[in-house]
Amino acid sequence: MEMTWEESDSADRSGADRGSGDANGAAPEVREQGTIRWKEDGVEHHALWHSQSRRAAPEQLVVADDRMSADAAYRYADKGIGILWRGDFQNARQMLSALTRRVGKQRQAPAKTPAAAFRQHRENRSRLAQVLGMLLVPLEPDYSIPLRRAPDVALACAEAFGGPTRPAVIALRELLGVIGAHEWRHKGVDVPALGKRIYPHYGVFSPVRGEYLDLVATATLPAGALAFDVGTGTGVLAAILGRRGMSHIVATDQDRRAVACARENLANLGLADRVDVIETDLFPAGRASLVVCNPPWIPAQPASTLDYAVYDPDSNMLRRFLQGLKDHLEPDGEGWLVLSDLAEHLGLRSRADLLAMFEASGLTVVGRMETKPTHRRASDSTDPLHAARSAEVSSLWRLKAR
Repeated sequence: MEMTWEESDSADRSGADRGSGDANGAAPEVREQGTIRWKEDGVEHHALWHSQSRRAAPEQLVVADDRMSADAAYRYADKGIGILWRGDFQNARQMLSALTRRVGKQRQAPAKTPAAAFRQHRENRSRLAQVLGMLLVPLEPDYSIPLRRAPDVALACAEAFGGPTRPAVIALRELLGVIGAHEWRHKGVDVPALGKRIYPHYGVFSPVRGEYLDLVATATLPAGALAFDVGTGTGVLAAILGRRGMSHIVATDQDRRAVACARENLANLGLADRVDVIETDLFPAGRASLVVCNPPWIPAQPASTLDYAVYDPDSNMLRRFLQGLKDHLEPDGEGWLVLSDLAEHLGLRSRADLLAMFEASGLTVVGRMETKPTHRRASDSTDPLHAARSAEVSSLWRLKAR
């Protein structure tokens, strides 16, 4: 599963959950959180509550327009009171920016350890998401927005949520994520390791961290015709293996939206006859000469469904992959674990812990390639986690069964 921490921190790009319809017309898996109710002009109203991030609808709600000040909006949002916007759409975006600035004004004492800095960072991001998630906009059944100067988001919403349903309310921040994901899906992401573009769907993480793709594109392939790509996401690693000459690849993902995305990308690349994409948890049946996995690398509790692509509580997916790898390798096959060591620099998992997982799973390291990340945060000295990010290394661990 392709991922960047930058994407997880920004709902404006990748959306709040994996998803979109597939090339065969399968509808996205819409995750709704019931009904939101409010009183407006003395009349009781209700609408569908759209929350792909699984946030509950606010229990209290006020109706607002362009006359509401940013300070007043912040006071409501800070108390968990939803603000249903009836004014100009572009002014609502300005209000979102104003709320962001007010949350960011709070000063905190510097953290004393990398782990404490990480916890502080997560708490700040959670608070920001909570406050910004209180600014809400209405959606009509055809996904039009009944506000002045509102953009046409019908196609973007249909890609993310499926066909029209009934009147709904959604957090503006989440809607901007839908719009951003639509742009990514249609413009695509250039992948130098492929010489082609990959088109991520709503919520399926974009392969913008090219350094780990280069590792997979240059590592020496083991002998054999069959490869597994576990947690395929957009399908980019399966595509690289196919372009490198693997004659048969089985790519898996437990999220049906990622499966749809991968199938579409592989078809566009002319690799559909070489790669089977199936919906399953971790491994397909059988054994392969090569098994590749790029799991979430931060062993911490996710705060939303989107976070599951980056945060792996107690390294659960990593452990399960390693524990099952031996039983899915051919006698001389290799497992390629593509993993950042950011967790080590944050004090969340040690190198000794990782090596112990290999040992406990009956695996031995036969080689390792590494590279430095080139994403923008690696060189951003203002980032609260700069010390850890600047030291980060991405590795391709070559593993064999003992």
